[in-house]
Amino acid sequence: MKNILITGAGSGIGLATARLFHERGWTVGLLELDPAALEAAAAQLGSERVWQQTVDVTDAAALKAAIDAFAEAQAGRLHCLFNCAGLLDIGRFEDVDLARHERMMRVNVLGVLNGCHAAFPYLKATPGARIVNMSSASALYGVPQFASYSASKFAVRGLTEALNLEWAEHDITVSDIMPPFVSTNMLHSQGERPPILNRMGGHLAPEQVAAAVWAAQRSRTVHRPVGLRFATTLWSSQIAPSALVRAIMGWLSRPTAS
Repeated sequence: MKNILITGAGSGIGLATARLFHERGWTVGLLELDPAALEAAAAQLGSERVWQQTVDVTDAAALKAAIDAFAEAQAGRLHCLFNCAGLLDIGRFEDVDLARHERMMRVNVLGVLNGCHAAFPYLKATPGARIVNMSSASALYGVPQFASYSASKFAVRGLTEALNLEWAEHDITVSDIMPPFVSTNMLHSQGERPPILNRMGGHLAPEQVAAAVWAAQRSRTVHRPVGLRFATTLWSSQIAPSALVRAIMGWLSRPTAS
């Protein structure tokens, strides 16, 4: 029986992914910072083929202990790690408190680094193992009012590309998914919506992203865009001059008329 370990599994994309893999017969490991959200998520799935632990992904020792415990319960095997835990703070760079910038980078980047590093021995011991990292459409070009978030997703994209090549010799496929704005509590709790969000919307459902995770763990593709609109944008960016991509981003981010 295959297994998947998911960080940030208590809500949104992480929980939707846990439901999908559980429905398809996988053993699901849930890692989440919020104990109440974790309990609620586990209750939704039931007791069969579900493992759970509260953990902060920025605490390398604690995350390693959690991954060790899950792998031990799975006879030393880990078929898929989904690094989903993340934070989002929207706002003009200077208006966001520096501590919030730092926390976002620690969760979105260091959390992924910690997960990959701790999981490696178990992935190496599992034929055809996979890592799926949560990147974003914001990793294509830096998005105004998403500056640190974009930076964090650029880092995830770079790490994914490097490890995809580096760990191929161990039969470990490392990929990422790149959704645009997803309709989650994390997005809707941000308060005032920046112009780009008003123009592009936030209508992508967590279940659509979960489906992309399922496809990613069955494929050798490095980057998987989510949604037709962004897939077209990503393809176009490969042939369009960078100045044109910058101009489009500037147009999408321009202030709306009052």
